[in-house]
Amino acid sequence: MVPAERVLAVDVGAGTQDILLWESDRSYENCVQLVLPSQTQIVAGRIRRQTAARRAVYLTGALMGGGASSEAVAEHLAAGLAVYASPVAAKTLHDNPRRVEALGVRIVAEQPPGAVPIVMGDLDPAALGQALALFDVALPARFAVAVFDHRESRELSNRRFRFQHLRRLIEAGGDLGGMVYGDDLPPYLTRMAAARAALPGATVMDTGAAGIWGALEDPLVAGHAREGATLVNIGNMHTFAVLLRGRRMLGLFEHHTHLLTTGRLQELVEALRAGTLDFEEVFAEDGHGAIVHPDYRPAPAFDFVAVTGPNRALARPLGWYEAVPHGDMMLAGPFGLIAATRARAGGDSAGM
Repeated sequence: MVPAERVLAVDVGAGTQDILLWESDRSYENCVQLVLPSQTQIVAGRIRRQTAARRAVYLTGALMGGGASSEAVAEHLAAGLAVYASPVAAKTLHDNPRRVEALGVRIVAEQPPGAVPIVMGDLDPAALGQALALFDVALPARFAVAVFDHRESRELSNRRFRFQHLRRLIEAGGDLGGMVYGDDLPPYLTRMAAARAALPGATVMDTGAAGIWGALEDPLVAGHAREGATLVNIGNMHTFAVLLRGRRMLGLFEHHTHLLTTGRLQELVEALRAGTLDFEEVFAEDGHGAIVHPDYRPAPAFDFVAVTGPNRALARPLGWYEAVPHGDMMLAGPFGLIAATRARAGGDSAGM
């Protein structure tokens, strides 16, 4: 008998970390599933407790996503309290150490006396292992992780730098699989590299792409996407929308969710489908940008819009289809991670 495959998939978001322990001999419904607070939320809580106690903090550990954790650091500094950081952990706040120090953070190699250590990192494998062990579930040997990676950029706007990467993907053909990495991970994808360091050998993927690939695990979405469809992943921090035919992204835009209203989201998606949305329009609104491949031609097929993500209610008045891969929207990212990992390994995947 062939042993069952086991893969732990973790979709790291700004609000939650969505976790699936996929086992090939079980249905998705019977696999272990968890929706937990994201590490940036956990770290923010730990910093705020030290703010309330009026203690200095020392950021140590790994590079991670900012958001809540960065906001907590800013609040700590505003309260007149000291923040120290190791050179690696400081990259969570900015890739340029001068920019970090300009915030008031002191970068030091060792923990100063009296400062409370705060361990940074998008993943806590030990905690996950302990939590699963309470239910007699062992961690697998294989992992897949999705994180949002701005890419390392010391001087150029990280929004522009991230979009340069997305533009290259579209210009190279737009294969969704181009956002999935193993040992071929480019060196400038430092947040993904930190995830692979925490879980060695992990397949890593962009969160936007994981949500889109997960939406394809809904048979209705997969059926429409064969001819062409518009898929929108509305996350807690970022909204990622693509024109998709099969697995090819013919265009996309990326924006900050908190800056969008239902009306503006509709305008952006309509302009994307029309092929008229450009980079500067989105960037000027503090979004990341937009691109449409020259091969794209507007067609009725792209009028079908599927939406996923924890803030999908923003689109509900528009009547777009809410994707339910394997009956569970909140696990769209992990479902996408498993499908992408299997496709990369040459296995079958629904939605392909």
